[in-house]
Amino acid sequence: MPELPDLQVFSHNLTKILKGKELKKITIVYTKKIKVPQKEFKNKLEKQSVRKVYREGKELRFEFSNGNILGMHLMLKGQLYLYEKKNEHKRTIAELLFTDGIGLALDDYQGQATITLNPEISKTPDALSKETNLAFLKRELATTGTTIKNFLLDQHKLRGIGNAYADEILWDARISPFSVCRKIPEEKIKQLVKSIKKILKWAEKQVNKFAPGTITGESREFLPIHNSKNRRSPNGAPILTDQAGGRKTYYTKEQKLYK
Repeated sequence: MPELPDLQVFSHNLTKILKGKELKKITIVYTKKIKVPQKEFKNKLEKQSVRKVYREGKELRFEFSNGNILGMHLMLKGQLYLYEKKNEHKRTIAELLFTDGIGLALDDYQGQATITLNPEISKTPDALSKETNLAFLKRELATTGTTIKNFLLDQHKLRGIGNAYADEILWDARISPFSVCRKIPEEKIKQLVKSIKKILKWAEKQVNKFAPGTITGESREFLPIHNSKNRRSPNGAPILTDQAGGRKTYYTKEQKLYK
């Protein structure tokens, strides 16, 4: 699943490609997951031009000239493709065709990717927002008995972080992914805040470097810890793997366990 750094890059690249283009036609091929009729998407988005594409948590948002917003969540296997005049992809969820003949298709063979019209603004802080600070994490972790890895993955607690970057953040903060949230001391929470911002911003630059111009997929080859090709951390410690919350977790003994 694309995570925050990937989606940051997608949004910037899609803005470069689509800004100012007028939407000629939106077609929702897979209608089972939409919450309003397709006609409403058409009435509010067609004949409008794209102002910008931006990221909210793990979603992409397409803002149009009349203020309406199209939300896209790629889920686990969703892919975005550009096409000219005709979409040839076979597992399409939705397609946007612009007046210049350029189109954007959202495909997902699992049928899980979703689109929404004017999605609600979440009250949950985004991982890169100013609200994600020491005071917030201290308050949230103090009453939480789950593990810190599960906390970081919970989009109802903190938006944008997925499995791979949770591992990278926790290694950078030297906190074991199996640590109990309320047992983590304040000095380590302070480090965690720094690591969240540092790793996510660093990763965005790496995605841009390894996959310039990308609007889909995942770039993970540069990750030092959550990487099946690496056997040791940058400091030489063996990289271990285990399951946490049903997901494969990469970590080392350099990370302290709080329980």
